[in-house]
Amino acid sequence: MPNIEVTETPGLSDKLPGVKNAIAIGAGKGGVGKSTIAAMAAVGLARQGARVGLLDADVYGPSIPKLMGIEAEKPSVRDDRILPIEAHGVSVMSMGFMIEPERAVIWRGPMIHGVVKQFVEQVEWGELDYLIIDLPPGTGDVPLSLAQMLPLTGAVVVCTPQEVALLDAIKALRMYQQLNVHILGIVENMSYFVAPDTAKEYDIFGRGGAAKAAKRLDVPLLGEIPINIAIRCGGDAGTPVDVFDKVDDTTRSAAEQFIGRLAESINVKNSGEAAGLKLRIT
Repeated sequence: MPNIEVTETPGLSDKLPGVKNAIAIGAGKGGVGKSTIAAMAAVGLARQGARVGLLDADVYGPSIPKLMGIEAEKPSVRDDRILPIEAHGVSVMSMGFMIEPERAVIWRGPMIHGVVKQFVEQVEWGELDYLIIDLPPGTGDVPLSLAQMLPLTGAVVVCTPQEVALLDAIKALRMYQQLNVHILGIVENMSYFVAPDTAKEYDIFGRGGAAKAAKRLDVPLLGEIPINIAIRCGGDAGTPVDVFDKVDDTTRSAAEQFIGRLAESINVKNSGEAAGLKLRIT
């Protein structure tokens, strides 16, 4: 049994049989570590005993295969169903499996809608507690298509502390609200740096912007993840477990707190306890 309580999003299993929750991980701009956070969420939930899938829906720049260490893998097909690749306790599907590594994807909206529809309808996800969906940055076709296809559990918006990043994050958040997608919360990535020799914290890009935005917009702050060399090395090496196993106590605690708050925010949303949301997870 999972170490965390798992609830179920009403109506989702009608579209994705066996899947209890579908969580979109998005950002207003590129370069904020959205895919790293998506991999962290998937692996972190799996480490708690949950059954987790990770869908890389960033059709233009799929990086999940690299982050999960499965770039050379190719999914198989059984009875017209695509079987995801297993890695680090997570079932993974990505556009990156379907194209050559350096090939650019130059598609218009209808083609993007078609491949997203295929990922949703033809992948054999099996029984999942959580399906984490890594979206492309911005407010384009993919989140719109997903919101039309699925009753998403909610969205997580990733940002960094800089003002320009926060402005774009707020636009992404507003997009989800317009699509009637519940906002599970904001997570601030590259929030600060902990010097390994002195344990002193440095606010390289500023700090606390996500907390202020979350308060102003009345959405949960799910976490503040620091800059850490082990996270970067783990991403390059395809070992996302490093964020939990090879970091300092401060970074590990921040990652684990993010996972716990995310799971709790999902449960609060599913149980309809919106009035108690901020009190429970901030």
